[in-house]
Amino acid sequence: MVEAYDLDRTVDSKLGNISTRGLVQTGDNVLIAGTIVLGPTSQNVLVRALGPSLNVSGKLADPTLELRDQNGRLIRSNDNWRTDQEAEIIATGIPPTNDLESAIVATLPANGASYTAIVRGVNGTTGVAVVEVYALN
Repeated sequence: MVEAYDLDRTVDSKLGNISTRGLVQTGDNVLIAGTIVLGPTSQNVLVRALGPSLNVSGKLADPTLELRDQNGRLIRSNDNWRTDQEAEIIATGIPPTNDLESAIVATLPANGASYTAIVRGVNGTTGVAVVEVYALN
């Protein structure tokens, strides 16, 4: 588990990116990242699920990515980032380097809303993956 908190709400600090690497298995044993959008302003984000481009043994060959809201509703999903939102993802300047990796660009409403990114392997495959969340604005 990786967590980062800014407990001083009197300053205008902002986290630009957080990522973690872990073993993606099957069922409930997947890779999960959570983020909360504080304040009144929506946050544009890029969420990436990397596997094939990692320089580690046992890497996840083909990750899929889901972005869900605090009620578990699916906001967007992706498998193979060039199949959906390709132009938006390229415009961020940080697209995945392997076409089998997954990415989502989304504008997330604020006011303390929480979101979850879930990484799985295509067809129940397993391996090491990285999940990243970038703040774009």
